[in-house]
Amino acid sequence: MTEAETCKALGALTDNKAAWEESIPPVASLLAADSVKIQAKALWLLGEMGLNYPTAMQSSVSAVASFCESEHPLLRERAVNALGRIGRGDFQNIEPYWAGLFRFAADIEPNVRLSFVWASENVATNTPDPYEPYLPVFAGLLHDENDRVRMEAPEMFRVLGKRRPAFVQPYLDSLREISETDGNRVVRIHCLGAIRAATGQERTNS
Repeated sequence: MTEAETCKALGALTDNKAAWEESIPPVASLLAADSVKIQAKALWLLGEMGLNYPTAMQSSVSAVASFCESEHPLLRERAVNALGRIGRGDFQNIEPYWAGLFRFAADIEPNVRLSFVWASENVATNTPDPYEPYLPVFAGLLHDENDRVRMEAPEMFRVLGKRRPAFVQPYLDSLREISETDGNRVVRIHCLGAIRAATGQERTNS
């Protein structure tokens, strides 16, 4: 198939969730394609498949993780995001690669840093405890030069605040300051959301 035909087939498969489990091996084989576009689409879909079918994904995780070393920012971005989705489905699937993801907090490309935050939120949703000693990394991202990264970073504190509020307590003063001073309105709102989650206001108001 041509690149366009393969991408169209991947798009159709995205909507056909009933076929996902049996389609993991053929989609994983597309990671060997010469097209960055195909590889990127396959990585994204493998992440979604891994969330829904973690057991069937086990043999393909290493292939996904190998793209974390790619020189192409889009492929690094998609690989990190996919590992987050797979890890949300089953943390053990990505545990060998988990600590290595933290280097992407300092990736030169803001979209890769953003994917790192998204991936972390996904994993922390079901596996929050390993993140406690790493929260200074996310505290640093609250001051990222990129608006989109800075908008998303407080969401990690919100996710953890709902599950392990004690983890977030040391950062409440910083979150309050940013909620009052950051020039980006969404950053301020997300910081307030993290504070509410960690202090129980979100649970009280829900």
